Amino acid sequence: MSSLNLKEGAILALYNERLLIINMKESKRQKQVAAIIQREFSVVLRTEGAYIYGDEALVTVTNVRMTNDLGIAYIYVSVYNTLYKQEIIKLMWESLQRLRGELGKRIRKQVRKIPMIKFYIDDTLDHVERLDQLFGEMNNTNSNSTRSMKDALRDKEENNIEEE
Repeated sequence: MSSLNLKEGAILALYNERLLIINMKESKRQKQVAAIIQREFSVVLRTEGAYIYGDEALVTVTNVRMTNDLGIAYIYVSVYNTLYKQEIIKLMWESLQRLRGELGKRIRKQVRKIPMIKFYIDDTLDHVERLDQLFGEMNNTNSNSTRSMKDALRDKEENNIEEE
């Protein structure tokens, strides 16, 4: 594989014993199909989700990435109102045929071939919440020792005078 030249930003993926080159820079058609799948798969999850993972979990489609040949759709989902996000993804994998079939019914006139689907948890919002919490803690500890720029400069000058 080292002799294989790839453009910068491309990655390799092995799927069904064949090598796919996934270009990180998406074409216009890839973006169009991804947008269609994101919109329609969200509707599928709204209608079929209660049967698959119940009413309490809220699953939203945050992003969709397509391979160059439009054969695989990487669907990134955010899961809310449950502690066991991986369990929801597992239930979705178990119902993959049902979900892909419903998606196919909705997009069959817009694409030639219904892509294979792969699910990934998008936990960026969890990271954002954690960072907000950390910044909040920092602000709380620093709020007691916060001082103005004038005070800092005056303290610096006093320290320089004492050192001389």
